[in-house]
Amino acid sequence: MSLVVEQGILVLYSFVMILLIPVDTMFVVTFLITVIYICVENMEISERNVKVMMTLFLSVSVICPKFLIFAPVVLFDMLEKGQSKAGIILGILCAYFYIGREQRMFIFLVFGCVAAGVLSYRSRQYIRLSGEYCKMRDDSMERNLMLKEKNQSLLKNQDYEIYTATLKERNRIAREIHDNVGHMLSRAILMVGAMKTVNREKSMEAALEQLEDTLHTAMTNVRESVHDLHDDSVNLQEVLKSLVEANTFCPVHLIYDMGYIVPKEVKYSFIAIVKEALNNIAKHSEADRADIVVREHPGLYQLIIEDNGRGEQKQQGRKGIGIRNMKDRVSALGGRIQITSEKGFRIYITVPKKGEG
Repeated sequence: MSLVVEQGILVLYSFVMILLIPVDTMFVVTFLITVIYICVENMEISERNVKVMMTLFLSVSVICPKFLIFAPVVLFDMLEKGQSKAGIILGILCAYFYIGREQRMFIFLVFGCVAAGVLSYRSRQYIRLSGEYCKMRDDSMERNLMLKEKNQSLLKNQDYEIYTATLKERNRIAREIHDNVGHMLSRAILMVGAMKTVNREKSMEAALEQLEDTLHTAMTNVRESVHDLHDDSVNLQEVLKSLVEANTFCPVHLIYDMGYIVPKEVKYSFIAIVKEALNNIAKHSEADRADIVVREHPGLYQLIIEDNGRGEQKQQGRKGIGIRNMKDRVSALGGRIQITSEKGFRIYITVPKKGEG
């Protein structure tokens, strides 16, 4: 039960006192003042004001013992506020004014005060258990969230390890094709060339020519396959990290938020632009910090490079081939580049994904 319900029960219990005493104006006044007291006590007031209110009630009870009729509900409120000393004083006043004088009234108040004590104890136990339950629930939710985050982190790390292993395997395959198949094809082409040189039979010329063309075509296909495998195996994040770590001019903070599947044209363009930008920072700025943000959005790829260097003066020193190359690379990808020099130098690049507007 809530505090209001428990206090209401005790108030109704006190109203049974009507059967024991005559109802007059003083009883009504006592009831109204007690209700006001309870309402004020249930408000969020300071401990000091609580003590003042209780002291006033006890003082008025000494002057007008009829206030003790509502001792059970007042005792319940005192116990709820942790004012057990005030509750003891209230019990002493009840005993002083009613024991030996109005025995039925005293017994009635004793039962009421015992009920108030039991209800107060049950209320405190309920609040304590509710608090423990809420704490256990919150701890459980926090643990579940932590486990969920750890699982997501493990899955992300697992995906990244698979992605890295895939790139390494592609590199290995590209090397195997280049070192083995490529060399054998080159050897075969040389052998066919030598055979054409020493051949004296006209019937073999067409066959050797056709064989040489076939070997050259195979060699071209192998080279294209090796290049494609090598291009696809470039790990953009690892390359950018190595560029940042190799920069010794000033600290560079890299934020990488890209998916695993990035077109090779975007990879190589971003790598070249970052290289050029870091080179410009070292040559033309007096920056003590630079930031690089590489992020993938649903419809575009984003690259932001900024530092806290000299602004306008630095801008003039950078209008060379490097900036033109950046613009050409971004333009070839159908993207946009914005260069500003307010409070440092900033390059903002967006490249739309293929099939996106």
